[in-house]
Amino acid sequence: MPAPGAASFGRADGQLAVGGVAVGRLAEQVGSTPFFAYDRDLVTARVARVRAALPDGIDLSYAVKANPMPALLHHMSGLVDGFDVASAGEMRHALDTPMTASHISFAGPGKTDAELSRAVAADVLIEIESRNEIRRVRSVGERLGVTPRVALRVNPEFALRGAGMRMGGGPQQFGIDAELVPSVLAELDSFELDFHGFHVFAGSQNLRAEQLCEAQRATVDLVTRLADAAPRPPRYCNLGGGFGIPYSDRDRPLDLGMIGDNLAGLVDGPLRGRLPEARVVIELGRYLVGEAGVYVTRVVDRKESRGKDYLVVDGGLHHQLAASGNLGQVIRRNYPIAVAHAPDGRDPETVTVVGCLCTPLDLLGADVALPRADVGDLIVLFQAGAYGLTASPTAFLGHPPPVEVLV
Repeated sequence: MPAPGAASFGRADGQLAVGGVAVGRLAEQVGSTPFFAYDRDLVTARVARVRAALPDGIDLSYAVKANPMPALLHHMSGLVDGFDVASAGEMRHALDTPMTASHISFAGPGKTDAELSRAVAADVLIEIESRNEIRRVRSVGERLGVTPRVALRVNPEFALRGAGMRMGGGPQQFGIDAELVPSVLAELDSFELDFHGFHVFAGSQNLRAEQLCEAQRATVDLVTRLADAAPRPPRYCNLGGGFGIPYSDRDRPLDLGMIGDNLAGLVDGPLRGRLPEARVVIELGRYLVGEAGVYVTRVVDRKESRGKDYLVVDGGLHHQLAASGNLGQVIRRNYPIAVAHAPDGRDPETVTVVGCLCTPLDLLGADVALPRADVGDLIVLFQAGAYGLTASPTAFLGHPPPVEVLV
């Protein structure tokens, strides 16, 4: 059975290929290793698959934090209905694309006054995370002579069960606690803000469709109740995302059809009945781009230590922290990995793939079965399209940053 993500990529010249280009040739084109490569056709196909599953009346927004590479954002701007950003830097890249500013939302705790000013000036929708942020946004609007467009990010009473990262339920730095939202809404009319609606994001990286459906139903129930306290009918309802991708052979792909059917019932029922003016949004990042990317690194040494074989590569956790197991994994599991010139995995040997950093944490593949690879061969890590380069400590030990290419 192919490793997760591997089956999506084609072959060229007997090698694994990205965007129809053999990885070896792509390395020559890039000029150095390691590098990230993203397959634009796989991104396009994934967005089309999601759109086919979603019912009419739901917009698809891309969470830029998953992968903010500018070329990828330009490509994505023609495929999705909106962008969600989490910093002024991401906002700048999003505004450089053809995406209209009115369909860009800005979420995240700790927005500075300078970031809020840039968002208000650009007419970006600000997703408010606290009472204090409301006051600061109002001050920015008064200073600029612009009425800020805002939505309330709500911290729900529930969490997304089975999420790789919980972002709702209990105490959170994210959003305003649901029980406080009615009193906040009662104050909004006096703040001269253009209220649009609600954003609820309960968790991420979930592969169980039934749990996602449960969270979506709870989210719709919550926002329709909160809408009764709103100063005007909501025009925006972000239901979050949380769709996961498989990272190991034990992971089963998400049942997208079940989620689409559940959303169809919610759109046709309470959402259109209670929030007829709202633009309903599903926000996805990892699910749209994660499986479309690879991290390519070259073997620089091969060694044996007390009966164990090691491949030492020129990449590592400073570029792809998640694959090392140091980004939220409780129990470390190997990301899918292959040798570029032998992607079918014939005649494997057991080796451990380590990076070039002077730390035992720099582990990319522990005791993995791979065809024999020697110095100069290319090693490919899959599922590298999301939370790769920008989620990694690139300055650690002073190695140069990798190139990113969209093929």
